[in-house]
Amino acid sequence: MKRKIMTLFVTGMLIKMLVSCQQPIPADLSKNNVIPVPVELNATGSSYQLSEKTKIYLQEGDSELNAIGKLLAKQIKGLTGLNLSIEEVPEKPANGIYLGVSANNDVLGKEGYSLVIEDKKVALNANKAAGVFSGVQTLVQCLELAGENNTQWIIPSGNITDYPSYGYRGVMLDVARHFFGVEDVKRVIDLAAMYKINALHLHLSDDQGWRIEIKSWPKLTTVGGSTQVGGGEGGYYTQEQYKEIVAYAKSRFMTVIPEIDMPGHTNAAYVAYPELNGTGKEAKLYTGIEVGFSTLDTRKEKTYEFVDDVVRELSEMTDGPYIHIGGDESHVTKEKDYVYFINRTREIVKKYNKTMIGWDEIAHADIDKSDIVQYWAKDENAILGVKKGAKVIMSPSKMAYLDMKYDSTTHIGLSWAGLTEVDKAYKWDPATLVEGIGKENILGVESPLWTETVENMDDIEFLVFPRLIGHAEIGWSQANKLNWDNYKVRVGKHAKRLKALGVDFYESKLIPWEME
Repeated sequence: MKRKIMTLFVTGMLIKMLVSCQQPIPADLSKNNVIPVPVELNATGSSYQLSEKTKIYLQEGDSELNAIGKLLAKQIKGLTGLNLSIEEVPEKPANGIYLGVSANNDVLGKEGYSLVIEDKKVALNANKAAGVFSGVQTLVQCLELAGENNTQWIIPSGNITDYPSYGYRGVMLDVARHFFGVEDVKRVIDLAAMYKINALHLHLSDDQGWRIEIKSWPKLTTVGGSTQVGGGEGGYYTQEQYKEIVAYAKSRFMTVIPEIDMPGHTNAAYVAYPELNGTGKEAKLYTGIEVGFSTLDTRKEKTYEFVDDVVRELSEMTDGPYIHIGGDESHVTKEKDYVYFINRTREIVKKYNKTMIGWDEIAHADIDKSDIVQYWAKDENAILGVKKGAKVIMSPSKMAYLDMKYDSTTHIGLSWAGLTEVDKAYKWDPATLVEGIGKENILGVESPLWTETVENMDDIEFLVFPRLIGHAEIGWSQANKLNWDNYKVRVGKHAKRLKALGVDFYESKLIPWEME
């Protein structure tokens, strides 16, 4: 009898343990630290638990979803060590993590998503694969440790509905002043994509170096790309390497925008081909950081043969809709020659079915609604562009330039636009910054990193993070959701994630960092 009682007792305990193991761990999704902050988030107080048995299910027959599923599995493994298997299914399963596309929610648009987290399953749906990718970045941020001794990986339960405020959210990397190889560019793409950045602007040419192979003008790279700021050996991307970057960015739903800066910032080009030189002075390779001394010969037909060949070859390599033609700081180009050049270059870009982007000085040319002005310096230029019908990318140098020093003690960076601590970088609204430019006039936001003082990946990461994270929220989240006091706490909790990824970020004293 005692043995029977003991057996029943043990059996009861085992059942109790099994039931206990299946009980969800209480958690509060509203206390999660998602960046950019979503449009709508409702917590339900429970959680979904991950284990080695968790599966990622994909709506069958979609190659983009398959690629996203693999990226999700890779990200989860990197954070948790768990190896999750992937399976395509014809309909939503009763458990596991499900990724699906169903074009039936006008509110979500192309990049929005719906995320429903329950005790037994997680369902991520969007109109397009780009939206699923956005949702995956949120889902990965929601992972947290819980349970006894913090040994169980969970996703707090609830519902998130989210979509971007602006369609264009970019980061610019200057590879002309200092050259960065393909793997460095890929790392920038990966880190930026975590925060829903969807455009990579590559500044491919300047006085100090030409960084993209143009087969019809080979000396642009062999001569013009041979050095960099400080006299280093420079470098350039072959066309195959550039295509590799474009494809890699596309797999992260990021568009590459190539920039060839003209008619100024062109010393490297006309050292390689002196017939393009419009200064009347002999040119030599340049390794300093001064600006405004160079110009193409804007009245010579050879110049437009050059522009046509460069734009043609770039267009063939670039599947995105944009070609950036620079146009800034062309101080030694006479105004009438500058306008003439931009007008002709604009037509060449259109000839190859691309949309022209240029720095705000291009507004003085005959632009219209088919062109895009990138505001960086002068309000009046951007306002003029809007009056001519052009959309604007907001990159105000005083808030958005990532190469500005954080404070007077910052060991790299410049300060001509002022010092830019993380609060200043965050506390601005693109739609109210310039009187006369409203949200309806704005394509989006971009954060440029100029690299006069930036020599390696650690330098990039130090200046970019955490400021780019704040810019990502400005570009994605609704204006009424932006709050510095709330944001600084959330970004502080991202320190562990950034550390785990080996990011050499700036540990601002304004942020309550949680390192452990």
